[in-house]
Amino acid sequence: MAISAGTDLSGSPAAEPGLVGVPGAPAAPGAPGGQQRMRLPRSPKVLIGLGMLVAFLLLAVIGPWIAPYDPGRSFSATASFPLPPSAAHLLGTTQQQQDVFSQLLAGGRSTVLVAFIAGLVATVLSVVIGVTAGYVGRLADDLLSMLANFFLVLPALPLLIVVFGFLPSSQGGDDVVIGLIIAITGWAFGARVLRAQTLSLRGRDYVESARVIGEPTWRIIGFEILPNLTPIVASSFLFTVLYGVGTYTALAFLGLVNPNHLSWGGMLFYAQVAGAEQSGYWWLFLPPGLAVAMLGTALALVNFGIDEFINPRLRTAGLSRRRARRAGATGMPRRFVLGVTPVVRGTAAAVPAGLSGGSPPGGLSPGAPPGGTAAGGAGPDLLSASRPRTRRRRPGSGQR
Repeated sequence: MAISAGTDLSGSPAAEPGLVGVPGAPAAPGAPGGQQRMRLPRSPKVLIGLGMLVAFLLLAVIGPWIAPYDPGRSFSATASFPLPPSAAHLLGTTQQQQDVFSQLLAGGRSTVLVAFIAGLVATVLSVVIGVTAGYVGRLADDLLSMLANFFLVLPALPLLIVVFGFLPSSQGGDDVVIGLIIAITGWAFGARVLRAQTLSLRGRDYVESARVIGEPTWRIIGFEILPNLTPIVASSFLFTVLYGVGTYTALAFLGLVNPNHLSWGGMLFYAQVAGAEQSGYWWLFLPPGLAVAMLGTALALVNFGIDEFINPRLRTAGLSRRRARRAGATGMPRRFVLGVTPVVRGTAAAVPAGLSGGSPPGGLSPGAPPGGTAAGGAGPDLLSASRPRTRRRRPGSGQR
């Protein structure tokens, strides 16, 4: 490959997350030749999000095994109303006298599995279509871009409602089938982003070098372009998983998924049927609603952490002064300016030629370079020197 794995999207070597953008920061200890090592981000967003996400993944794996009761078991044949939380049932019972806590533990597997299947398949589709369209160009780019635009403007939820309406009851509870159907409507946005980034990468020097020496197209895409798209692909995957969580929960809440298939959206469906909100049965809808919200929050925090890690401006803005002083950085600005166009401002006003004894306009000494400072002090304001000043007239202050 013509580019190292520690190179970011702009082509510059990736710096250490804790010391990015700090002038005079020392190199990472133990790195040969002063080369900085790329370490995982230590932002609180990433740590909290990863902790919550690992907890949900662990819950999806062992949740049905550690459930205290069978989620479908009915504890009473005479009671017709949900029982509140108690020592026997930590989160109460449903209207059918089923343990809510057991359903919460068992329903997490279906929600997480469908979301990750949808995210994985949609990410693969977006990478294949977006990167191919951006690199190949011409007719292939036009056709693939038209396909992505078609799915991008297609209303996802009404389409899914129609598709799930034609599914047989045997497949209404199949997590793989549900995940594949959701992935069909979730790949277009990621493909557009990857196509745009590929268009900017295919003209880089290392891609041109690989093309000149006769590398095949699949190898250029796989070994020269895709490694530089890894952060965008990871962010797109997390965004699509988040989309899968919300879409699957919405479909189950609307009753389009097999009601006998346990999921957090199905629990919300049964809570709606029982009139839990009007009757005050908060234990029927609050636990699954909070579980969905916390899973979405975990994915969003990890996604924000990835954005902060790959974006130099966000990394610099998130660097605390205490960590910068500890790293030995001096002269940090009080506020990080995100502008990229420098403006030189001075105290000396522009002096017309002939009034200053032959000095050139702008108060510069003879031989001074353009934009330089005057011999007597600070340099002029480039913006004010390039256009005449106009005096503002107050409203209603005409001549008397």
